[in-house]
Amino acid sequence: MARCLLISAPASGAGKTTLTLGLARAFRDRGLVVQCFKSGPDYIDPAFHAAATGRASVNIDSWAMERAEIERLVARGGDAGLVLAEGSMGLFDGVAVPGRSGTGASADVAGMMGWPVLLVLDPAGQAQTAAAVAAGLRDFRADVQIAGVVLNRVASPRHEDLVRRAMTQAGIAVLGALPRHAPIALPERHLGLVQAEELTRLGDLIAEVARFVAAHVDLEAVLRLADCGWTVPGEKGAARITPPGQRIALARDAAFSFIYPHVLESWRAAGAEILPFSPLSDEGPREDADVCWLPGGYPELHAATLAANRRFKAALRTFAKTRPVHGECGGYMVLGSGLVDAKGVRHEMTGLLGLETSFAKRRMHLGYRLAELAAAMPGHDCGVHLRGHEFHYATILSQPDAPLAIVRDANGAEIAETGSRRGRVSGTFFHLIAEGR
Repeated sequence: MARCLLISAPASGAGKTTLTLGLARAFRDRGLVVQCFKSGPDYIDPAFHAAATGRASVNIDSWAMERAEIERLVARGGDAGLVLAEGSMGLFDGVAVPGRSGTGASADVAGMMGWPVLLVLDPAGQAQTAAAVAAGLRDFRADVQIAGVVLNRVASPRHEDLVRRAMTQAGIAVLGALPRHAPIALPERHLGLVQAEELTRLGDLIAEVARFVAAHVDLEAVLRLADCGWTVPGEKGAARITPPGQRIALARDAAFSFIYPHVLESWRAAGAEILPFSPLSDEGPREDADVCWLPGGYPELHAATLAANRRFKAALRTFAKTRPVHGECGGYMVLGSGLVDAKGVRHEMTGLLGLETSFAKRRMHLGYRLAELAAAMPGHDCGVHLRGHEFHYATILSQPDAPLAIVRDANGAEIAETGSRRGRVSGTFFHLIAEGR
């Protein structure tokens, strides 16, 4: 048995990550082993979780993953004193057409695992109505239990009192109230939080968040509500995703860091060796690698540096003459001919594909993707189905090479972001989460 909570909210931006990090570090400071998870397709939050707990956090996703795969991943929480799963978007937000074990909503995971939900509510511009919102969430699905509420960004003691009284009348426990506190704001940019590895004072920031949360949240009450009697699944292990090769040269730095932790774990569990290199440091893939993988990230913020790094570009071109190279999202853009930054300046990329992209006129592309490969890519044969997620603001100016796949959104509609292939080089705009139709 283990103590478990899923931390969610009515909508994005309510403070889920702040509360998750604060609780995780506060309980760790009290001697508990804390295991975090991230529900949904987010490659930034797990790194913050790991910094707070000292343990790797992985994504669990009901649209992309079968229940058995989710259970294998969450079984790693069996030795923890507390499991904290951070939700994404609003509690019940998912796609219209269910995937492999649900719609991708955080509520799917809560219902599947039997984990109580701790709601984060931002009652800005509200008082008693906040209790009506909480009560509506409580009663929406019979298999989802709302354990209690933490109020965030409360304006004043009077405001807190009004909301607490309304919550009491609705039969909803309030476990704490966080006043507005600017020093603990986590820095953000257009794809979400600034990456954990970019923050030089991350440890100090998480420690401050923990002190703040511990001062305003009843930690003992949180533990009592988390004591849900969850039975840990029997099989523990990594997700099962075929590695793209035996020795994988992986681009890894501030421009290339968006890859799901469970994907890397799966590759290693299958016996693959990962060989990191930094394009921003003008490094190329190692000569003894048999495949090169460029993940997504923020190449648009480093386009001038990447364009100027001739050793990186020459080494990658040489590598691609004899061995496969694949890029995801930002990595795909760097494999292209050119990237136009937000100021309208074009930067020459590697030219291994003909793709031209632009951030001069940003347009968000967001959602789950189901791809049927029209040609082989590293680790996967023609005809294989892959599940992933796309999130970027780039506009395609030109995509002249042969399409890599037939790509559909979660509703089954074909989309234009098919990916590309040329010789041994391939790329996609979606990030791989799982295999299977």
